[in-house]
Amino acid sequence: MDPLLPFLLALAIIIFAAKSFGYLSTRLGQPAVLGELLIGLILGPTVLNMLHWPPFAGGHLEETLRELAHLGVLFLMFIAGLEVDVEAMRRAGRPAVWAGVLGVLFPIVLGLGVSLLFGFTLLEGMLIGLMLAATSVSISAQTMIELGVLRSRVGVALLGAAVVDDILVILLVSVASALTGEGGNFWHILWVLVRMLLFLALAIWVGARVIPRLPVRVERLPVSEGVMALVVVTLLFFAWAAEALGGIAAITGAFLAGLAFARSPLHQYIRDRMHTLAYAWLVPIFFVNIGLEADARAIGVSGIGCALALIGAAMLSKVIGCGLGGLAGGFSPLDALRLGVGMMSRGEVGLIVAAIELESGLITQQIFADVVLVVLTTTLVTPILLRALYRKPPGERSADRQA
Repeated sequence: MDPLLPFLLALAIIIFAAKSFGYLSTRLGQPAVLGELLIGLILGPTVLNMLHWPPFAGGHLEETLRELAHLGVLFLMFIAGLEVDVEAMRRAGRPAVWAGVLGVLFPIVLGLGVSLLFGFTLLEGMLIGLMLAATSVSISAQTMIELGVLRSRVGVALLGAAVVDDILVILLVSVASALTGEGGNFWHILWVLVRMLLFLALAIWVGARVIPRLPVRVERLPVSEGVMALVVVTLLFFAWAAEALGGIAAITGAFLAGLAFARSPLHQYIRDRMHTLAYAWLVPIFFVNIGLEADARAIGVSGIGCALALIGAAMLSKVIGCGLGGLAGGFSPLDALRLGVGMMSRGEVGLIVAAIELESGLITQQIFADVVLVVLTTTLVTPILLRALYRKPPGERSADRQA
């Protein structure tokens, strides 16, 4: 059989199922992303285990879908960057920094405490806390886009805090690796910090001074879809450079690329076409693939108590830590709560950290399964809670939408 055929069938099923369940979710008054996540869980090893059906046996289908899902989250974070008013993001600097810092500190402390209660070692507890600290705002950003509030103070602070969160978590992963003999010494840790700061400074400068002018110039060239080709190339390059050169997650590079094109006079043109390109197939694949890679049954009956405790710690620590950060930055209690809930979701960043630690032999399969369940649960719960927190009279909501 042609190896392309299973891939084509799987894509057709995944995209159709994602859009169908997304539609059902909106009919029930919930974000479409919730339906896409749930159908991924149903199709995955937790329930149907679709990728192991006879039509999909053999080949590299899982790896291919994973790569497409990675592209999906990059495009999603690029669109999130396009949605941000850069000037509003500058004004949200203080709450973003406070939320990012406290949103890392509280999960580490609370995760460590819960881990010690369930008999894990101090090192394992620290690593679990570190995995709980890694926020993934792609799902929150998608939900806030649907609600029309990503450009609000809360939405802008959410994205800014995610950047701070990413930098701190990556740095702490390096520290943990160094302390366990995997990552080098003090100078290695210092170099990790320096390269991150250098990359961020250079990316922000290029995004502010160079990239905004390029689309207008490329539009004049006799090249078919030249502007969108430029956008895609820049997105992919920033994502690559963030991880390969800056040591930061690729999603941060994609977000910075989106911020750069948000300054372009062709911003709306780019936004409309990127929205079509991403949401037609790449973004649904990303959301469904979360469920396809998660197996809730791997926890086992004996580990349910620990998993539930970690889920509670993961949720409360972000709400409290980032909420306090919002209050310290001048937010009202309601907006601080919205910020905390928006930062509650874990996703690809937490899974990447967990995979690194599992591959290094620093954590066990049980801990990894617990983290996967935490990621899945917070991913499912966050859109519902965000939706509930934004159920306000139309007059108040219109005020929220203003940057």
